[in-house]
Amino acid sequence: MKINRIETKLIIQLVHQAKPLIMDLENAHKITVKGQADFVTQVDTSVQSFIRTALAKLTPDVQFMGEEEHKNTIDPSRPAWILDPIDGTTNLIYDFHHSAVSLAYYENGQIHFGVVYNPFTEETFHGIRGAGAFLNEKAIHVNDEKTLSNSLIAIGTSPYDREMAADNFQIFQRVFEHTLDIRRTGAASLDLAYTACGRLDGYIERNLKPWDFSAGAVILEEAGGRITDYNGNPVDYCKNQDILATAGAIHESLAALLK
Repeated sequence: MKINRIETKLIIQLVHQAKPLIMDLENAHKITVKGQADFVTQVDTSVQSFIRTALAKLTPDVQFMGEEEHKNTIDPSRPAWILDPIDGTTNLIYDFHHSAVSLAYYENGQIHFGVVYNPFTEETFHGIRGAGAFLNEKAIHVNDEKTLSNSLIAIGTSPYDREMAADNFQIFQRVFEHTLDIRRTGAASLDLAYTACGRLDGYIERNLKPWDFSAGAVILEEAGGRITDYNGNPVDYCKNQDILATAGAIHESLAALLK
């Protein structure tokens, strides 16, 4: 199945329809603890159920991978939807207004379409393989900054993997010392989208799940950016990854700080 522009518009409309579920403050505080700093709310499960049901009607032959599933694997040889119903659940719980629905379409080892929607700001980022990246339907492009010292970099602390903290924070210190500054927002999909539209120059985080980075990856690449693992290898969208994402020109320089 090759996704086309008409279908992408329908999918974006579908994602927008989840807004009332996301804005349900009562359900945002119905919380289940999955692990340290790892929460799921009734909003997460409601949004996933809504989108999954709708996608099954629109594309019944396409697999589904969602964060709030007991089985989070797909057959890499077949098309799949990859969904994070709420990226930034902790932000949602704290009414931080920096959370997003992140939905991607995967086929033949690549992400062909991705949408990242923040209902609190009414910003919708989307990317179509070979057709560009957009913010609220206006084309976006990465910054053309070529020096690491003038770059603003987002970091992710891998909060579910506290055993990585010592190594991570050594890296963060090196990045801070060699860049303009660093940011920590708590939503990987938005960090990737912000890099795509020039609000950031790069983003790093270890052990991200496919639903964290898949949609943002195609948005970033179509905006002229670059995404790899920490070693510069292509991203595998069916596995957890250490993500290095940049506007492009600083990629190798930032990668050197991660070793």
